[in-house]
Amino acid sequence: MSGYEINFDGLVGPTHHYAGLSFGNVASTKNRNNASNPKLAAKQGLKKMKALADLGLKQGVFAPQERPHVPTLRRLGFTGSDIDVIAQAIRTAPALLSSLSSASSMWTANSCTVSPSADSADGRMHFTAANLNNKFHRSIEHHTTTRILQAMFKNDVYFAHHEALPEAALFGDEGAANHNRLGGAYDQAGVQVFVYGQQQLGGTVAPQKFPARQTREASEAIARLHRLDAKRTVFIQQNPDVIDQGVFHNDVIAVSNQQVLFHHQHAFLNQSAALDEIRHKMAEIEQDFISIEVPESRVKVEDAVSTYLFNSQILTRADGGMSIVVPEESRQNSAVWSYLNDMIQMGTPID
Repeated sequence: MSGYEINFDGLVGPTHHYAGLSFGNVASTKNRNNASNPKLAAKQGLKKMKALADLGLKQGVFAPQERPHVPTLRRLGFTGSDIDVIAQAIRTAPALLSSLSSASSMWTANSCTVSPSADSADGRMHFTAANLNNKFHRSIEHHTTTRILQAMFKNDVYFAHHEALPEAALFGDEGAANHNRLGGAYDQAGVQVFVYGQQQLGGTVAPQKFPARQTREASEAIARLHRLDAKRTVFIQQNPDVIDQGVFHNDVIAVSNQQVLFHHQHAFLNQSAALDEIRHKMAEIEQDFISIEVPESRVKVEDAVSTYLFNSQILTRADGGMSIVVPEESRQNSAVWSYLNDMIQMGTPID
């Protein structure tokens, strides 16, 4: 196999704090104003990255972005030296300064959408930084994200970089957190699954309590930019009921690796039909599709959200088996931990 997967984690920045900036994210709201420890958080992240690298997995890191973001403060009317600008913001607009000091770029699942060369018509790997326009504190990230990606993957013979989509509600894009790729070996063509929360033009089903951050229009635009084959592309709507329960991205309710989609019973709208479409398109590329569906009776949506069970990583080991890396909160929840221990005895690739 000439293709391989690299996992990228974001390094926690020195301005990391719990400001509760993300409406619709239950954990963000719950932890608002808690004490933070950026140095310890950064060390924990590095320790996790090293643990995976020590297992022989390819591991990369995104550096923190500049925070506070002084250029945006200047755009908003603050003047003087950088120190003067920050001092003015502290005195007159502390909530604004908090937003522009967020270390949220650590969440690389929202950095961009990536399509490997095996899936693209021009044989190049494609990147589109997410505009993250649903939240102000994240909407300033994509300019730097694009520059980081261009610096790391800078040979345009092999890599294609696209500007973030227009910063309008119609094209709300939250990156890989709403994107799964299924298939066999990493260097072979796969099926790309885009999950959206709402169709802005002509859609009739949408969450009522919390915003749908990803639109179908955005997902379709990225598929076009990345020159994907419609025969190997699927668009699925996330269940609006679970968005209203705090599932603000699809990676809070589903995660994939190669042939495996690990997901909750209530993850998708019209779930049976959605899974059938994936299964059919996987069969077209001569790959089995393995759906590991977690019943509500075993793990409630509320517990999936609070433990970030699905905000995990499924990794293929050198021996061909798969391991799942879950947050500590999953181990501390008896229902979630019981299910995980039962799952590895079910005969699935995750063992």
